[in-house]
Amino acid sequence: MLFAVLCRDKPNHLNVRMETRPAHLEWLNGLNAEGVLKIGGPFLDDNGKPCGSMLLLAADDVTSAKKIAAQDPYAAAGLFETVEIKAYNWVFNNPEA
Repeated sequence: MLFAVLCRDKPNHLNVRMETRPAHLEWLNGLNAEGVLKIGGPFLDDNGKPCGSMLLLAADDVTSAKKIAAQDPYAAAGLFETVEIKAYNWVFNNPEA
């Protein structure tokens, strides 16, 4: 199954995001190599600065998706104000369909 992980950064935490970014990218590269990461990237604010994240993960169930998302270095650094995980059906432009 696929799960969308929607994360909103805490206000005024861009420095936390930037300091943690190398570890976050290393973690994402690992998920990508395992075939778990399907899509990933930041949300941008009105000034073009990152203010959250969206990941599309392959996992067996929502519990597994939550465990994966909890391993994000951004989450460990306390960057996120909210994290929402929803089952997702990739209908259009899915290269695996």
